[in-house]
Amino acid sequence: MPFAGGFNVSMSEPVPLNKPAQSILYLEGVSVSFDGFKALNSLNLIIRRGEMRAIIGPNGAGKTTMMDIVTGKTRPDTGRVLFGEDTNLTHLDEAEIANLGIGRKFQKPTVFESLTVFENLYLALKSGRRIRETLFARMRGEQQARIESYLETIRLTERRDDLGGDLSHGQKQWLEIGMLLAQEPELMLLDEPVAGMSDAETEQTAILLEEISRDHSLVVVEHDMEFVRDLDCVVSVLHEGSVIAEGSMDVVQADPRVIEVYLGR
Repeated sequence: MPFAGGFNVSMSEPVPLNKPAQSILYLEGVSVSFDGFKALNSLNLIIRRGEMRAIIGPNGAGKTTMMDIVTGKTRPDTGRVLFGEDTNLTHLDEAEIANLGIGRKFQKPTVFESLTVFENLYLALKSGRRIRETLFARMRGEQQARIESYLETIRLTERRDDLGGDLSHGQKQWLEIGMLLAQEPELMLLDEPVAGMSDAETEQTAILLEEISRDHSLVVVEHDMEFVRDLDCVVSVLHEGSVIAEGSMDVVQADPRVIEVYLGR
């Protein structure tokens, strides 16, 4: 199928980027070092609005550091990181970036295990910051409808009254994705969303993310190649802090350098 932005090529060297008007996330020449180790090396990356992008690469390739920089956890040494039209994320802290509409899900799910699935989603509502003070605040009809919608999306309608701690690992991953949705982000960063899932849960998660991508921009960092293939989206391959290949899964899997540094291991 044709991919967003027309990516269907493989590249062996980073190339300069021209920021397209429709991009939601734009990284140009981003570098950062830790104790002499260059975690990102002139990283160039464009995520277009409404796109789902998969990011793969060996351990230490810079995938987590890239997300840390986008969310304000780490400051780059050099480079530009723009959100939307021209918001420079390198000048903002983590809370300011989250309020702009960038949400992140970490690999290990973090839910309130002593609260029900419904209550977890209720507390995560973007419009419900004041009601976090109590679970007994009066719920508006619009909030109820939103939670019901999230429950359906994350396949947990039947578990709505169960405690978060009673869910399977995969269901906790889904609940955390739902909690992220409740914050109404424009861009969602998902770190290994199917880690530890059963085959059936992994298959359902690919369908779930495809549904979410109709209304959100997604960046999915993952090691499960079959899951990435099921996402059927543009794949960017990172190695030593730079993009070394980009395109469909078939294109990047056939790239000699990707085979050498990642898939051939």
